[in-house]
Amino acid sequence: MYANDSDTTAIRSLIERSRQAWGRGDGAAYGACFTADATDVTYAGTVYHGGDEIGAAHQALFDSFLKGTSLTVEILEIRRYGADTAIVVTRGESARGEAKKLGKLATYTVIRESGQWLIAAVQKTRHKPIMEAISFKFQPATRPAVH
Repeated sequence: MYANDSDTTAIRSLIERSRQAWGRGDGAAYGACFTADATDVTYAGTVYHGGDEIGAAHQALFDSFLKGTSLTVEILEIRRYGADTAIVVTRGESARGEAKKLGKLATYTVIRESGQWLIAAVQKTRHKPIMEAISFKFQPATRPAVH
């Protein structure tokens, strides 16, 4: 009902813009991908609010711990909820050089605001395949359906 190829392309472009800003070490451009009241829950568990704070904090990271890293992002799914909201699930990794594995997952809530798609929220987590395999072995009902 809400599927629209131009919107899907715009959403993919938004995620790509954020990835490119990361690769350039450009905190301001990274923050500009987020709404003014966005929430970013990082892999470390830090919670940032608003595109300006997200951009400034990431600039500090790009200038230190994340200096010279690139972000690899694979979009697993985009699910629309109304004309102006979507959930984007990705697998990815930040690394110096080429990422050897995509061990982190991120769930983005993206919204259309004033005609432009922006990230309203993102939450990142580490994929733990051994823990997952143990769970599936001993509790097969925990295995998700294949998409």
